[in-house]
Amino acid sequence: MAPRLIMYHKQSTSARTRFLRLPYGGVCGFAALPEEAAIEEGSGISPKVVTHPALVLRDAEGRLGLPSGSLEMEPGFRCEVAAGEERMEVFLARFTSLDPPFETAQAHGSSFIDLTQARGLPPVELDLLRRSYERILG
Repeated sequence: MAPRLIMYHKQSTSARTRFLRLPYGGVCGFAALPEEAAIEEGSGISPKVVTHPALVLRDAEGRLGLPSGSLEMEPGFRCEVAAGEERMEVFLARFTSLDPPFETAQAHGSSFIDLTQARGLPPVELDLLRRSYERILG
């Protein structure tokens, strides 16, 4: 399955962190995870194919109509999500702009949400957001 990307913006002055909610209603770009998806906890089995994060970033920037360099990969964050026999990688990326690109997001049917506004997301996405937030805060 295609890798997913959680995108966030952290305000440099206040540290306010917002996640990009995509048109399908979730935060894992760019399609909903399967209903049975769950985070794979250290199976010890290396995936046969590993996605290079730069490809995921460039694809996301293209889909959102952002210039190259608008997203930056969060180092050290990579989760594996399983849905039956299917596996997919989930990466975390930060918007590099001073302010969140609200207009660009809105033009693509997306919006920025605080963590508290994510309550209605599926459990696997909530777990991914929790892990993302922990990574962002250090």
